[in-house]
Amino acid sequence: MTVRTAEARRANGPTEEPGRTPERRRKWRRSPYVPWLFLAPALILIFYFKYLPMAYGLRMSFYEVRGYLGDLYVGGQNYSDIVTDDKFTAAAWHSVVLAVGTTAGSMFFGLILALLLEGSSRTLWFVRTAAFLPVVTTIAVAAEVWRILYHPAADGPLNSILGLIGISPQPFLADEQSSLLSVMGVGIWRGAPYDMMIFLAGLAGVDRSLYESSAVDGANTWHRFRHVTVPALRPVFAILITLAAIRGIRVFTEVFLLTNGAPNGSTEVLMTLIYKLGLQQGKLGIAAAGSILLFGATVVLTVAVRALRRREV
Repeated sequence: MTVRTAEARRANGPTEEPGRTPERRRKWRRSPYVPWLFLAPALILIFYFKYLPMAYGLRMSFYEVRGYLGDLYVGGQNYSDIVTDDKFTAAAWHSVVLAVGTTAGSMFFGLILALLLEGSSRTLWFVRTAAFLPVVTTIAVAAEVWRILYHPAADGPLNSILGLIGISPQPFLADEQSSLLSVMGVGIWRGAPYDMMIFLAGLAGVDRSLYESSAVDGANTWHRFRHVTVPALRPVFAILITLAAIRGIRVFTEVFLLTNGAPNGSTEVLMTLIYKLGLQQGKLGIAAAGSILLFGATVVLTVAVRALRRREV
């Protein structure tokens, strides 16, 4: 009896188990919950390591963190203390100056590099790769190299080059007047290749017939750049301004490795000040308040740029 049953099953072919029909499987795969099921591990990690610490930092900004003694609720006292601190005001000003200078410089040189390296020639890939190396270079290594280049002695690498053209030795990072500009130079050197790649992507989408039409109408190179290239790159400018400005406001590694805020706080920025308040001085509540203010400034900047972009559209 058993043999006949098995033979009958083989003759009739495989049978579907209850609840596992192809229609139900297809319906389950098309369910809107399936993508979230695949995203769940990454979302859990992001929530645990990013958003949960952010929420804890927001809570911490309203407390005086006292370790084993227990946190003491102080309300908005931490925000009042850090806003009225002269060091915070100076650091905020340095961050704004650094963000504006780095953004303008990196976009300017990035656009020039993109215009010079635009094209479909096979030999350009090597030059583009060489120009993009500062972006992928470890910032710790790059900062150490620039610290050596900025050596203030007359026989320093940069001062030796300046001496060849008759310029006296410069103090660079060792002087309060030039230290912030020197840090800004490193930021421009690192950010310009990144902006170059985005500009190259934007230039690839410019309608070439517009160049031909403007050339027929008698437009020179400058007029074609001003009236054809720049208007076509407006969305790219909006994106780069947002990214570069946020990158400039939240700068930390370059300043920390090059000067750590020296000399005399002339290169102190918000991130280095928050680091010192929280991890060196133990004022975790005040440092958390400064972090929340920095986060708020970043959000306001992003929203403002998006609003301006929508108005232009």
